[in-house]
Amino acid sequence: MPNRVSDHDDQVNLLRSRRQQQQHRQLQQNFARTTAPAALFASGGAQVDASAAGNGDSIDMTIGKFLASFWGTGGFVYILLRSIRKIVPIAMEPFGDGAVALNRVQLVMYILTCLWFAYVEGYKGFQCKFSPLVVSRSLTLHPRSPPHHLLLAPLYSMGLFHATKKRVIVSWSVSLGVAALVAGVKRMPYPWRNIVDAGVVVGLTWGMLSILVGYVLACAKGVSPADPALPEEATKKD
Repeated sequence: MPNRVSDHDDQVNLLRSRRQQQQHRQLQQNFARTTAPAALFASGGAQVDASAAGNGDSIDMTIGKFLASFWGTGGFVYILLRSIRKIVPIAMEPFGDGAVALNRVQLVMYILTCLWFAYVEGYKGFQCKFSPLVVSRSLTLHPRSPPHHLLLAPLYSMGLFHATKKRVIVSWSVSLGVAALVAGVKRMPYPWRNIVDAGVVVGLTWGMLSILVGYVLACAKGVSPADPALPEEATKKD
């Protein structure tokens, strides 16, 4: 009988010990999750574990890499900004002095077009797809990158060259398609050209802001937001 009691006590103690170990491990994991942002801030966002941030690769950020990536992302943002500045006066023309006012149907179309471009171009096109690509590709640049990659960093970040075959085809198709669309919109009569241009302004502005925010977050977290779609030979070298 005493032996059975002793065995029972041993089992109870063993279970308690296991529970304490599990609780200790859980506390350690919670502590690590809580202090991870502080550790990242203390290290200047230099490098973090890629598995902690999803599908992206960790970034070993240096001053040279920052300057190269900033030129890639910032250069493309500047291209968008110039386009927006050219289109804004046309988009706002119906509300200016001396302009023929929009009727109710045209005003509704103006608003719906802005909403449609905001969702399709701004959110689905830029924020969900193209913006993470631009940021990720710019973050692959560094001072030892080929000179033409650095010189044409905005175009490199867009995936117009030194990318997978599919990415190059998609990027050039989109660029040429946008150019053809712009040429077609210029021939539209008033106020339909203005209505379409208003939507384009909203979409491009959304896209520009999503790229800027994405770049800042990527640098702060130390993680690339998406697959940069580099060619296979470049991936093997890296």
